Amino acid sequence: MLHLFTGLEFHTGLMLVLALIFVLVYEAINGFHDTANAVATVIYTRALRSQLAVAMSGVFNFLGVLMGGLSVAYAIVHLLPTDLLLNVSSAHGLAMMFSMMLAAILWNLGTWYFGLPASSSHTLIGAIIGIGLTNALVSDSSVVQALNIPKLIEIFLSLIISPLVGLVLAGAMVFVLRHYWSNTKKRRRIHLTPAEREKKDGKRKPPFWTRIALIFSAAGVSFSHGANDGQKGIGLIMLVLIGVAPAGFVVNMNASGYDISRTRDAVNHLQQYYTQHPGAFTHVVGPDEQPVPPPAAQNAVPAIPPVASGAPIADGQRLEQGDASPPHEFHCDLSRALFAINRASLLLGNLDSYETLNADQRSHVRRLLMCIADTADKVAKLPETPSADKRFLSNLRQDLLYTVEYAPMWIIIAVALALSLGTMAGWRRVATTIGEKIGKKGMAYAQGLSAQMTAAVSIGVASYTGMPVSTTHVLSSAVTGTMLVDGGGVQGKTVKNILLAWVLTLPVAIILAGSLYWLALKLI
Repeated sequence: MLHLFTGLEFHTGLMLVLALIFVLVYEAINGFHDTANAVATVIYTRALRSQLAVAMSGVFNFLGVLMGGLSVAYAIVHLLPTDLLLNVSSAHGLAMMFSMMLAAILWNLGTWYFGLPASSSHTLIGAIIGIGLTNALVSDSSVVQALNIPKLIEIFLSLIISPLVGLVLAGAMVFVLRHYWSNTKKRRRIHLTPAEREKKDGKRKPPFWTRIALIFSAAGVSFSHGANDGQKGIGLIMLVLIGVAPAGFVVNMNASGYDISRTRDAVNHLQQYYTQHPGAFTHVVGPDEQPVPPPAAQNAVPAIPPVASGAPIADGQRLEQGDASPPHEFHCDLSRALFAINRASLLLGNLDSYETLNADQRSHVRRLLMCIADTADKVAKLPETPSADKRFLSNLRQDLLYTVEYAPMWIIIAVALALSLGTMAGWRRVATTIGEKIGKKGMAYAQGLSAQMTAAVSIGVASYTGMPVSTTHVLSSAVTGTMLVDGGGVQGKTVKNILLAWVLTLPVAIILAGSLYWLALKLI
């Protein structure tokens, strides 16, 4: 692993260490900020002692990161400006990363200090939006193109809908338990609060099976939180490594010959699809470019020429000359997407290991594959594209990015450790708000169980589908739903504070990250 960092200058290595610390600190803060949501119900129903509940949550957060995959990681990453993703090694790209992480850390710490269950996901997304908008203003480019708008809308919908789902489902579940699980004295105990249980039965702990269900559902919330929120840190660390040490991380240097052939086949299959469906292709990229056979379709694959020296050559001119070396600054121009396909075929032809390519060519492979995948994604989203073709293009997109959207195991473990260790510190402030200050009455076992099961399932589904959601908002909304249905109402002041933090998080993060980025640009 260490050989991937060879050749870095001292100040560059220092920048790398600092950037990694920023991301890991963000994840640790995320741990104790959001873990309070996972342990609040199990603590306030006395199912587990606080120390044991927090330790259990840390373990399951760790497992969630390890087993959660990478779909959410790159959903967040692709909100960033396209130029950052394609030219992430620039000084501007690193300034973006530092500004984004510092803004997220500051707001998360501030809301934690005041015990407000604000969303780490909202904070990060707001910071990304602020970076994108500021980048558009300083570069005099289109504000509309500053962000991946379709992906932004997708994520906004998931962040808005998921708390409503938590509110409704948890309320419905506690309603069902109240009206259809109360026909015996034993079953009615699930609706007791810990204080009522102690007064009525002289016992501090919940009934055995209720306690088991509370513990398992709390573990489920922690696992789902790790699987969803942990991925965000993984994606951010990958961007940092690509920016500071691109030679070792722009593509997966451990990719096998089979992995590379899978990507190469996807490039060729996509070109064949465009040849067979010129109407769909020209609808996305315009009428100026017509499909042409890729080099792979011919019997001979041209050799990869060395990287040209001297002044940069225009992108199209390089392609027409058969040059596979990257331009000085790459921009994903969809009108030349077929040229990008041809160049990718040229670079990947007969390639068994990325070690064969030099550092500049690896960077260019990454840029080309991302650009080609973006084209495939746009074609797949056309209304006239048949469902079978949508699935086919989606599979091709996964294969195109298979050796680009990856993460080494040591990064996954580092993020998992940061999240789980952060889980074990600082959780009490937000947990007090969730457990004591939302409802007018104490939390009953049925309410805690309903809120936790709803949060665990909904966040788990979101992680599986690659949608980032807020653990904070889902669980606090679920608790509110149970209190509205079966708890005698909510404390208006607390709910107003939560809603205020919810409303302010995005604009504050946007302004804070944008201001920090503008300041960073003045200093570099």
